[in-house]
Amino acid sequence: MINRRHIRVKVMQSVYAMQQSHNDDLVKEGKFLKHSIQKMFDLYVLNLQLLVEVQKLARKRMELSKKKILATKEDLQPNTKFIDNKLINLISESVSLEGYVELNKLNNWELDDEYVKIIWEELQQSELYKKYMSSSEDNYNTDKDFVVEFFKEIIAPNEKLDDYYEDKMISWVDDIPFVNTWVVKSLNKQSPKKTFILGSLYKDNDDKEFVSDLFNKTMLNQHKYEEDIREKTPNWEADRIADIDMILIKMAITEFLHFPSIPSRVTINEYIELAKDYSTNKSGYFINGVLDKLSKDYTDSNKMIKIGRGLI
Repeated sequence: MINRRHIRVKVMQSVYAMQQSHNDDLVKEGKFLKHSIQKMFDLYVLNLQLLVEVQKLARKRMELSKKKILATKEDLQPNTKFIDNKLINLISESVSLEGYVELNKLNNWELDDEYVKIIWEELQQSELYKKYMSSSEDNYNTDKDFVVEFFKEIIAPNEKLDDYYEDKMISWVDDIPFVNTWVVKSLNKQSPKKTFILGSLYKDNDDKEFVSDLFNKTMLNQHKYEEDIREKTPNWEADRIADIDMILIKMAITEFLHFPSIPSRVTINEYIELAKDYSTNKSGYFINGVLDKLSKDYTDSNKMIKIGRGLI
């Protein structure tokens, strides 16, 4: 499921897009923001589905080998360890996965099956696959460990697959690392005695509402925040502050003033980390200094009121 940090990333991207395009259609951009987050779930499902499709291709190739005129003993009595993989079979039998794929028409691996072949061929040539296939161990944990490593070593770092995903949806560029981690966590958590069920996109309704609230309140109040920012950056002209830095500071102010349940220190730490990932080398230090001063002023003036223990 999506976490608060990645929600902040998606909101940051939407605020930036609106500013760069000089677009003032808040409703339209808000809908695109939600759509962009929903499409992350598509990417998550496609990665899981890819595991199943690679296994299907392996089974198909195995059956074709048996029908060869000069079939060898290995062709006639193949090693079925991979096509019998217990974790992949759980995923392939998942009603929730199948239902989501059909409902959202995720027929990517039918239309673009060359990527299934690319992954299968790379897997076959890997030491990971050879070691797994030659192992005498036959249990769920062994199968699960193999699938996790298969995803981490073969699928996740595949550049052709990354390019394919990015061509399908530009917002997936920043989503791929997060979704890859999400897939690995899902695989690791799966129990052999439980049906594979797709999780929820959001942890709860609060996180779902956080998306719209953070975006709308930042956009609607951003001009009010600029005077406060100027006071804390007397040696900086507004146009000298990096665009992303300014957006992150405004989003943090929104959390200070409009989200009483989020501790101010959590907000500061989150935006420092985002600055490190998406802005300049020195942005983390700059944003930390500005937000620390603003947090103290808002607390002293009772503008910032946090509810609960330890929320200051």
